[in-house]
Amino acid sequence: MWLYSAVLLLWAGPVGCTEQANTSNLFEWTAVDFYDKLHAGQLMFLYFEHEVSPTISLFLLELERSSEILKDYGVLVGKINCNRETVSSYCTKEHSSNTAFLFRSGKEFLSFNLDTVFDINSIVSEVLFAILRDEVQYVHTDADLLALEKRARGKMDLVLGHVSSLGTQEHRSLMETAYVYGATYKFILITGGPVLRHLGVDESSPSSKVWFLHCRLQLKSKTNERCPLTLMRKHLTTLNLHAFLQLMEAPLVSEAYVDPASVPHKPVPQVFLFSHPATEQLDLATATALAWKLRGLAVLVLVHRRSPAVKTPVDYNIAYRLAEMKSEVKYLTLQNLDEVVNIFIHQEKDDDGDDDDDDDEAEMDENIKGDVSEGELDDEIAEAVYKNRADLLDSEALTSLTSDNYRATVAQSDLTVVLFYVKWNAVSVAFLSSFLEVAEKLTDLEVNDVQMSAVDCGEWTDLCAGLTHSTFQPVTAFPTVLLLRPEEAAQEYRGMLGSEALLHFIMLSRSVTPKQLSTTEDLTSFLKEVPHSEVAGSDVDRVLGVFPTNTDASLKEFSAAMKTLRGKVLSGSLTDKPAIKWAADHSVEPPAVAVFPSWQPGNHPSVISAWSSAEELISRVTVALRRPMPEVTVESLPSFLEEDKALLLLFVGDEEDDVGRRQNTALVGEMRRVVESGEERMQGYAAGWIHLGRTPAAMSVLGSYLGSMPLLPALVLTHLPSGSEVYQYPPDAPILAHSVLQWLRRVEEGREPPAGSLEEDRWRLASNFHDFLRIMDEEDPDFARQQVSREEGDGSVLEKDSSSADPRTHMHSEL
Repeated sequence: MWLYSAVLLLWAGPVGCTEQANTSNLFEWTAVDFYDKLHAGQLMFLYFEHEVSPTISLFLLELERSSEILKDYGVLVGKINCNRETVSSYCTKEHSSNTAFLFRSGKEFLSFNLDTVFDINSIVSEVLFAILRDEVQYVHTDADLLALEKRARGKMDLVLGHVSSLGTQEHRSLMETAYVYGATYKFILITGGPVLRHLGVDESSPSSKVWFLHCRLQLKSKTNERCPLTLMRKHLTTLNLHAFLQLMEAPLVSEAYVDPASVPHKPVPQVFLFSHPATEQLDLATATALAWKLRGLAVLVLVHRRSPAVKTPVDYNIAYRLAEMKSEVKYLTLQNLDEVVNIFIHQEKDDDGDDDDDDDEAEMDENIKGDVSEGELDDEIAEAVYKNRADLLDSEALTSLTSDNYRATVAQSDLTVVLFYVKWNAVSVAFLSSFLEVAEKLTDLEVNDVQMSAVDCGEWTDLCAGLTHSTFQPVTAFPTVLLLRPEEAAQEYRGMLGSEALLHFIMLSRSVTPKQLSTTEDLTSFLKEVPHSEVAGSDVDRVLGVFPTNTDASLKEFSAAMKTLRGKVLSGSLTDKPAIKWAADHSVEPPAVAVFPSWQPGNHPSVISAWSSAEELISRVTVALRRPMPEVTVESLPSFLEEDKALLLLFVGDEEDDVGRRQNTALVGEMRRVVESGEERMQGYAAGWIHLGRTPAAMSVLGSYLGSMPLLPALVLTHLPSGSEVYQYPPDAPILAHSVLQWLRRVEEGREPPAGSLEEDRWRLASNFHDFLRIMDEEDPDFARQQVSREEGDGSVLEKDSSSADPRTHMHSEL
């Protein structure tokens, strides 16, 4: 069995030659091919190509390379060109070109955003993860792991894998191994959280690890609920994991009656312990104890000297043989059996060191050649940096800004969108590719009133620091996107760093803000139509200002507020007779602002009246646009935190059945009643709920709030304006609207003890910060002095001390 498994793993391994196979003839499908295979119930991973961009081209290359790999696992891979073929359900405007689909049993099984399947490793790992969802379980808490251990006790061993993130080479290795061994072991996947703390691993450690939990032979015990575990000490690769599982399958102690050299060689390290007839029972106990220490490193064989076939001199009490086929048996005389363990631990470190050295040498060679083969980089950001290492601004759709052309470029366009980046920042370079994709999309749409530009702040530091102009504040965080308009203050884009979100924001920013509505027809069009809906989407929030005259004093604050909200909402102003008529029909007293959230069906707006400033109106519009109790995800987090309020967060776990889903739905509904019944009292809170199954990163957030992972559901109040205290709703109390409001009142009155604290020392740097510039100043005080240019007619050189200079030119910034 193990030989068959090894062959399959080697064939599907990440460095196999199959990745280079030319499958182009089989890669592109027709609509007929698709329907034939769909009706046959075959497993298919498909991409429906609408248009080709640089990002899509890279994805298609990786998709084609993965086709031969996934074929070994019974998955057919292909693409369908929607410009030549018609698949009615998928070659339509409604389906995003940024999505790939997995089909199973004659129907769509799962869809993948291209951000999650960006290279061969992520494609293979994510597809196998989806197929093996019953064999590989994702756990979030130590309680979940304990429950699995209890169910597996006496039945099956567990393989627990930790990967820093999904879609990596390590994730792929784990999924490929799970495909082969899934019937033998139960595989468990974690990406961090409290489970790592139980295993004694620092959560900040980026390395991937695997543990083998010995549950099959572990009987129920009142003293120990946990299964014994063994750590795989080698790097997580497919071959290392296969060898590790072979060690786990081997008996804890084997017995032999011949010399070690005559014991059959196995592809795992072997340790031989010699037993004497007079001490056989003691030797067996010693061998068992040593075998547990060597678990995962080597197998142990107890050699009985009472056998006449054993000729090894009695001076030796230990022997060992490495896994290599030509390895010879080495004989030792040791006083302490722990020395045996140290031999293999040092051997592991040497092997890892050799691997690292080989990698370093290979990297140096490849840098000299300037030709790195595809697929070697297993990190998404690193991959993006490598693939975009050439001149990324070599595109007619993008203008490279400098200190010389900045003013002229901004002045000649109604809207200039500028990306500020630095080449040494991986996130900047990765986002630059998405930014370029948006620029090319705008060109294809023939959008002529938007100028897409980028500036390298590593080269044009004066421009980014605001020394050559006064149109925006110095840029010190990268990447940053600013929207610039002539004679207006700059607007910063604070959304997700993706092409779709940025394109949506830019398209809405092009609209006149606020749009003047003169007739009832204008109003109807404003409330129903969406400019460029094929790009901006149909989910657009609208804000309508209703004023009795076009000279109303509050119209100025409304216009200023809507300019700030450009890109997020469509805004319009209705004045004079149409405004008075609309207000009468809706029982509204003008001036007023009507907010139409996209998530709220029908034309039943929230009405705002009597605001004192543009800032107050922005805050109230933002609150009106937010769902009463939204789900907080990675994508929605930026807008959720923008309100700068105390956070009231409900954390719920993953549902195993319909009962769990109904319970979570009831809890969210109860919290929605808290927001609605609290009315003005709840204005100071930003309330939301987080599903730990869909947003596992929030587990570490919850653990940091309370110091440990609590039982779910958990209701937490944090980020209060008054301090850093964290409050938890009583875990044993049911979450009911009136009870939660009473609890909030007790917190406000200081009658509720905090459950934790967000103290500053929790966020200390991992090592001390060394201000090297200050140290240099202390060593050489004159070093900080700078020379300024000669004044006309003055032959002397003036020196100015740094303490009296313009602070913008001498501050220690990222620039």
